[in-house]
Amino acid sequence: MKLLILSNGHGEDEIAVRIAEQLQLLSNQLELVAFPLVGTGKAYHSLNIPIRGPVQSMPSGGFIYMDGRQLLGDVQKGLLQLTLAQHQTVRRWSLEGGRILAVGDILPVLLAWLSNTDYAFVGTAKSEYYLRDEQGWLPQTSSLERRLGSYYFPWERWLMSRPRCKAVFPRDTLTSKILQQWPIPVYDLGNPMMDGLENQISSTGNISKESLTVVLLPGSRAPEAYRNWEIILQSLENIILALKGYRITFLAAIAPSLSIDSFQVPLLAHNWHPKPLEQLHISLNDPNALAFTYNHKINLILSQNAYTECLGLGNIAIAMAGTATEQFVGLGKPAIIIPGEGPQFTLQFAQNQTRLLGCSVILVPQPQQVGHTLKAILNDPDRWQEIDIVGKRRMGKPGAALRIARLTLEKLF
Repeated sequence: MKLLILSNGHGEDEIAVRIAEQLQLLSNQLELVAFPLVGTGKAYHSLNIPIRGPVQSMPSGGFIYMDGRQLLGDVQKGLLQLTLAQHQTVRRWSLEGGRILAVGDILPVLLAWLSNTDYAFVGTAKSEYYLRDEQGWLPQTSSLERRLGSYYFPWERWLMSRPRCKAVFPRDTLTSKILQQWPIPVYDLGNPMMDGLENQISSTGNISKESLTVVLLPGSRAPEAYRNWEIILQSLENIILALKGYRITFLAAIAPSLSIDSFQVPLLAHNWHPKPLEQLHISLNDPNALAFTYNHKINLILSQNAYTECLGLGNIAIAMAGTATEQFVGLGKPAIIIPGEGPQFTLQFAQNQTRLLGCSVILVPQPQQVGHTLKAILNDPDRWQEIDIVGKRRMGKPGAALRIARLTLEKLF
């Protein structure tokens, strides 16, 4: 039993690793190998999953669809040669009798089909929510998009309907229902993004002026995350002014791969001062976290080792991130998002995120407008309840990785 996991992006790698971990637990006869098509696949190292084939980081970081210049930069760095080598790798794998689990979007599915072996597909990138919700088409959906019938293009649906495609796992229930119109082996098993967050109880119901926790999510890629942090810091003074009567704690969830100095230095420049962590009345399982105070009243914590705790403790988020925003919203909580310079979190990306996550995310064009927006949400309990329902519905229940792993083994072997 040989299974090759194809994934095309850092977020896709993380999702693939969650499924791979369950596959390892379910079968000790499975030879599991990973092939990250974008980047070097660091996420797989934690499970000691061997990497097969050529890996290479590209300037775009996998976000070539955001900007034509990003695609040109990747081509100049050898994208075409890399793609050809990737095709040759999966062909060799199929000749060895291996199967393929594709995670991501069109590229891993195309390579899986070209390999001439059986494959399954976890669709992480596309959702019908970009075009419609449960009530029907969104107003901004074009007539061409409506005629095509799905956010998955006809050629993508063709790849998913091939006899060698044994299972397709869309990211949400709405997308599953739409894809069932065609002869595609669709299984609605949930979104692995929510795995690992089972114990993070929603804290939306106990918000008071004495205790408001705001999670700050600047993203995980350097140098973009550092630029995003500067934008987020501009919003904090605005929040503090708008919520004068509130006792606020800001929790900044910083990726371990990023330089903590690049977050500390701007804080000091914005008149935040270091404070002993033990003086803060907050339970955070990160002894290396750093605490700061503003005007001796507002506290902020930088943490690189308590990501899921930060999501659980937060009432609301100021976010400039992809996966982290989706996970926070999936807990039934609102996120205010601010567009940045990219390459990931651009205005286009933020607008797409509002379509994907509905009322759970609120797009604010400028950081100086965040305080007013946050105050309006806090004063609207009916809106908060809708956000809770919509976020949990669109992101699904935890446990999807195990459900997908079980069916993958059943259908491919």
